[in-house]
Amino acid sequence: MKYKQSKKQNQRITRISEKTLVESADIAKETHVARAIDFRGIELGKDCVFSNSRTGLEQLVQWMKELQQEHAKREVLFGNGVHLLRGRTKECKGNDPA
Repeated sequence: MKYKQSKKQNQRITRISEKTLVESADIAKETHVARAIDFRGIELGKDCVFSNSRTGLEQLVQWMKELQQEHAKREVLFGNGVHLLRGRTKECKGNDPA
């Protein structure tokens, strides 16, 4: 079973390229913090602090789109901090700025 999980995680990691924007959020009770990195782990832009509300989520989505466009990334990979490290990520379909 552990082999299958490792293989699956490796497959996810190999999908990350120089055109991938990797974003992760630290989820708290009321206020959350998200940050973005490139495929090398270099932090891009400033952290996004957003509230646990519809407006906060819209703020997060806008921040993601702006970073994607600013850094010419075609793909966005998003997950919360713990799950991202474990390879359990959600792929967000975004507009291709190219």
